[in-house]
Amino acid sequence: MRTDEFETQLKGGRLTTAEVLYYMPDHPKLLQSFMWQTLDVAPEYPRVHSFLEYWRKEIQAVIHSVRLSTVGIVTPARVRFADMVGTLN
Repeated sequence: MRTDEFETQLKGGRLTTAEVLYYMPDHPKLLQSFMWQTLDVAPEYPRVHSFLEYWRKEIQAVIHSVRLSTVGIVTPARVRFADMVGTLN
Protein backbone atom coordinates (compact mmCIF):
# COMPACT_ATOMS: atom_id res chain seq x y z
CA MET A 1 0.00 0.00 0.00
CA ARG A 2 1.39 3.41 -0.95
CA THR A 3 1.84 6.08 1.70
CA ASP A 4 -0.60 8.51 0.03
CA GLU A 5 -3.32 5.83 0.03
CA PHE A 6 -2.75 5.21 3.73
CA GLU A 7 -2.93 8.95 4.43
CA THR A 8 -6.20 9.12 2.48
CA GLN A 9 -7.60 6.34 4.66
CA LEU A 10 -6.56 8.16 7.82
CA LYS A 11 -8.37 11.26 6.54
CA GLY A 12 -11.61 9.33 6.07
CA GLY A 13 -11.01 7.56 2.75
CA ARG A 14 -12.94 4.36 2.20
CA LEU A 15 -12.83 1.56 -0.32
CA THR A 16 -15.72 2.51 -2.60
CA THR A 17 -17.37 0.18 -5.09
CA ALA A 18 -19.55 1.71 -7.80
CA GLU A 19 -21.90 -0.45 -9.85
CA VAL A 20 -22.95 1.39 -12.99
CA LEU A 21 -25.97 0.10 -14.89
CA TYR A 22 -25.98 1.44 -18.44
CA TYR A 23 -27.52 1.07 -21.88
CA MET A 24 -25.27 0.27 -24.84
CA PRO A 25 -25.98 2.35 -27.97
CA ASP A 26 -26.26 -0.81 -30.12
CA HIS A 27 -28.74 -2.49 -27.75
CA PRO A 28 -30.80 0.26 -26.04
CA LYS A 29 -33.21 -2.17 -24.35
CA LEU A 30 -30.52 -4.18 -22.55
CA LEU A 31 -28.96 -3.10 -19.27
CA GLN A 32 -25.28 -3.86 -18.78
CA SER A 33 -23.35 -3.70 -15.52
CA PHE A 34 -19.90 -2.25 -14.84
CA MET A 35 -18.15 -2.53 -11.44
CA TRP A 36 -15.42 -0.12 -10.40
CA GLN A 37 -13.48 0.23 -7.13
CA THR A 38 -11.43 3.13 -5.83
CA LEU A 39 -10.32 4.73 -2.60
CA ASP A 40 -12.59 7.75 -2.08
CA VAL A 41 -13.71 10.15 0.64
CA ALA A 42 -17.35 10.02 1.76
CA PRO A 43 -19.78 11.76 1.52
CA GLU A 44 -18.45 13.92 -1.35
CA TYR A 45 -16.93 11.02 -3.38
CA PRO A 46 -14.76 13.25 -5.62
CA ARG A 47 -13.15 10.35 -7.52
CA VAL A 48 -16.52 8.72 -8.26
CA HIS A 49 -17.95 12.03 -9.48
CA SER A 50 -14.87 12.57 -11.67
CA PHE A 51 -15.22 9.05 -13.11
CA LEU A 52 -18.93 9.54 -13.87
CA GLU A 53 -18.23 12.92 -15.49
CA TYR A 54 -15.60 11.26 -17.69
CA TRP A 55 -18.11 8.53 -18.58
CA ARG A 56 -20.76 11.08 -19.61
CA LYS A 57 -18.26 12.97 -21.84
CA GLU A 58 -16.26 10.13 -23.40
CA ILE A 59 -18.38 6.96 -23.42
CA GLN A 60 -21.43 6.61 -25.64
CA ALA A 61 -23.28 4.32 -23.24
CA VAL A 62 -26.08 6.03 -21.31
CA ILE A 63 -26.04 5.56 -17.53
CA HIS A 64 -29.26 4.14 -16.08
CA SER A 65 -28.23 4.14 -12.40
CA VAL A 66 -25.24 4.02 -10.05
CA ARG A 67 -25.10 2.12 -6.76
CA LEU A 68 -22.34 2.86 -4.25
CA SER A 69 -21.00 0.69 -1.46
CA THR A 70 -18.25 1.75 0.94
CA VAL A 71 -16.24 0.17 3.70
CA GLY A 72 -13.54 1.63 5.92
CA ILE A 73 -10.28 -0.24 5.57
CA VAL A 74 -8.48 1.32 8.52
CA THR A 75 -10.72 0.91 11.54
CA PRO A 76 -10.23 1.09 15.31
CA ALA A 77 -9.26 -2.11 17.06
CA ARG A 78 -12.11 -4.20 18.45
CA VAL A 79 -11.90 -5.83 21.86
CA ARG A 80 -13.80 -9.03 22.58
CA PHE A 81 -13.94 -10.91 25.86
CA ALA A 82 -13.58 -14.67 25.98
CA ASP A 83 -16.64 -16.69 26.98
CA MET A 84 -14.57 -19.52 28.47
CA VAL A 85 -10.97 -20.15 29.50
CA GLY A 86 -9.61 -23.68 29.60
CA THR A 87 -6.32 -25.59 29.77
CA LEU A 88 -5.11 -28.65 27.95
CA ASN A 89 -2.52 -31.14 29.29
